Amino acid sequence: MRKQGHRSRAVLAVLAAAVLGVTGCDAVGGNSPGPSGTGAQKAKPSPKPTPAWDSSPASVAAVGDSITRGFDACAVLSDCPEVSWATGSSAKVDSLAVRLLGKAKAAERSWNYAVTGARMADLPGQMAQAAARKPGLVAVMVGANDACRSSTSAMTSVADFRADFEDAMNTLRKASPKAQVYVASVPNLKRLWSEGRTNPMGKQVWKLGLCPSMLADPDALDATATERRNAVQQRVEDYNEMLEEVCAEDRHCRFDGGAVYAFRFGTAQLSQWDWFHPSVNGQARLAEIAYRTVTGKKA
Repeated sequence: MRKQGHRSRAVLAVLAAAVLGVTGCDAVGGNSPGPSGTGAQKAKPSPKPTPAWDSSPASVAAVGDSITRGFDACAVLSDCPEVSWATGSSAKVDSLAVRLLGKAKAAERSWNYAVTGARMADLPGQMAQAAARKPGLVAVMVGANDACRSSTSAMTSVADFRADFEDAMNTLRKASPKAQVYVASVPNLKRLWSEGRTNPMGKQVWKLGLCPSMLADPDALDATATERRNAVQQRVEDYNEMLEEVCAEDRHCRFDGGAVYAFRFGTAQLSQWDWFHPSVNGQARLAEIAYRTVTGKKA
């Protein structure tokens, strides 16, 4: 027990000394001749229609926030892109890119432009980088940081969230009109609070400034605290509704149908460092959801 207490104090000391402004959570014409004597030419074969969705893209680019960077999955306050659900190389995760391309090809034909701490306003810039690669598929997961703010009044408005997402999609389409887009829903932050608050160490870490709009005073159950958490939850649900709407307007975009939001994760899927970001196990679950959405197959 003394060793465990010493370890806990050491972790908290490292976390307290760091800048926690990097929260991350912060889918044949015929060829018969004409009638004789008419001089009519043979009918040309009708071109095969281009499929609206290709479940076997040749490359994958990822954009988003710290979740896609694998932040706090391997070590405290560190990105760990090798376990990213989208493009990671770890066999423990079996990322979307590896599942779609195979390990060798994924190493050469997948790119991760996500940035820890990013919000939807940062997505157009990331999308420009991704578009330059002419990817077959762009994987998107962003929005948790827009709801995880210092207060509910500081959360990104739904109108601004929509405008920035539309801007990002337009940026992609100008450079890569046929690239497919997989859009993950924003995770359920209220479930995160519900699961993580059972861990005393997790609650201590949260006090350092992780997602205060949802996680501040985790044991408070009074009307004010409940109203605050419900406001954050409603904003996340509004974000997801907007993501679905904008994605539906693009024939090459596929939304996960709210699968990430609906996933009933537990503490095993949360980082042992902050009880907030996905653990390696959590990253693997996100990869499964993405693969099912992109291919229509079970993981």
